[in-house]
This record gives sequence, structure tokens and C-alpha cells, in this order.
Amino acid sequence: MAALSIGKAWEESLAFIKREGSLLFPVALLFLSVPMAVLQLMIPPDYMQMAPGQTLASLPPLPGTVKVAMIVAGIVMLIGSLAVYALALRPGISVAEAIRLAIGRLPVVLGASLLVGVALMFVLFGAAMIGGLLSVVTGKGGGVVLAAVAMLAAMLYVSARMLPLSALVIDRRPGVVAALRETLSLTRGQAGRLAAFILVSLILILVVQIAVQSVFGIVGTLLLGQEGGRSISNIAVALAAGAVNVYLMVFTARIYRQLEAAA
Repeated sequence: MAALSIGKAWEESLAFIKREGSLLFPVALLFLSVPMAVLQLMIPPDYMQMAPGQTLASLPPLPGTVKVAMIVAGIVMLIGSLAVYALALRPGISVAEAIRLAIGRLPVVLGASLLVGVALMFVLFGAAMIGGLLSVVTGKGGGVVLAAVAMLAAMLYVSARMLPLSALVIDRRPGVVAALRETLSLTRGQAGRLAAFILVSLILILVVQIAVQSVFGIVGTLLLGQEGGRSISNIAVALAAGAVNVYLMVFTARIYRQLEAAA
């Protein structure tokens, strides 16, 4: 099996975005940044800035409109992500064609994600149960810590094995079960490199979010007050997240092409 070259994937991604950015970024703005910004503005401030030690159970329930908006925003953002994958994997495709393809493949991605989520839920539940039993037997909290580490490792492993799922669904147009089987086949033996890519991506997103939120939050608060600063910060974070996700999705598409060629 050929080694996965992250450096090559990154170089190809930069070249592609430089060439096709005029198509990619408007799609990301409309389908990723706008829904994220609207949703952030709708969510009550208590949920966005929880105090240390505060839990979701202690907060008032979310309004029904916000819950509906979360579902709608999630679907719109998923369509946008699939459209970006279509643009990245199918040279010459128009934005309209990419969006239609994304909508047509949406049920497969949702179905596959649901199956993966259910399987992962059972694994996490099992790890939590084992950790709890170990803590009871030993009388120490080490079992809980071990269970938490196992759960995080399981989530990272599954995320790595499923990384090219959306790209594969857009490119090959398989059914739900076939998509899962083919994705697992592509990522066999590559979980370590893909997990490292996911961790770096998460750190990058976190750093960008903190930096943008801090800068625009301070400036917005000075100019428009606390509420205005919060709104400006949320909009800026949504715009930055959309741009970063374009790079990450094109990067993932290039990784998928390498895995496909090596299969």
C-alpha cells in the first residue's frame, strides 16, 4: 500500500484553491458561514459563554425556533460541504450542478452517518460501563479516566476511518452500506496519519476561532458595546470558519484521491 503524502495533498490543495477559489468561497459563504452566523446570533448568550462549572442542565431550555434553526442550519451546511467536495473532485462542474449533486447525495451521507453514530454510541456506552465497573471494584477514579481516554481514542479512530466518506459519496455515488464498506477499505492501514490530520485540523480551527473571536470581540465591544461586540465576533468567526473549512475539505478531497489511487 502506497504511503499517504500529506505534503503532496497540501500542495495540490493550495494550487486548486488558487485556481478555483472564485467558485469555492462563495459556496462556503452562502452555505457554511451564513447559516453558522445566523445560528450563533439566535442561540442565547448563556449557551455561548457558559460559566466555569456550569452545565447545560442548569440553563433554561432552548426555544423551539432555535432547535428548528439548528436542524435547518445543519442540513444547509452539510449540503454546502458536499457541494464543495463536488467542486473539488469534478473539474468543470458548475456551482449549480454541484449543489444539485450535493442535495441528491445528502440522504446517503445522512444514512451512513447515522449508522456510524449508532455503532459509535454502543462503543462509547460499553467503555463508560467498563470504566464505571472498574472504579467501583477498585474504589478509585482511575477507571473513569481510562474510560474517558478510551472514548476519545474511539471517536478519533472512527473519525479517521470515516474521513473520506463525504468525498467518496460524491465521487462514486454508492448506497449507504456500500459507502461505509468502501470508505473502510480506502482507509485501511492509514488511521494513524488520518488521525494526525484530524488533530492538527481541530487545533487549527480552535486557534483561528480564538484569535478571530478575541480581536473582533474587543474591537466590536469598543465600538458597539457588549451585544454589538458579540454579534460582530460571531459573524467574523463564521466567516473565518467557512474559509478554513474550504481548505480542509479540498485537502480531504486530495487525500481521498491518493487513497483511491493506492487502493
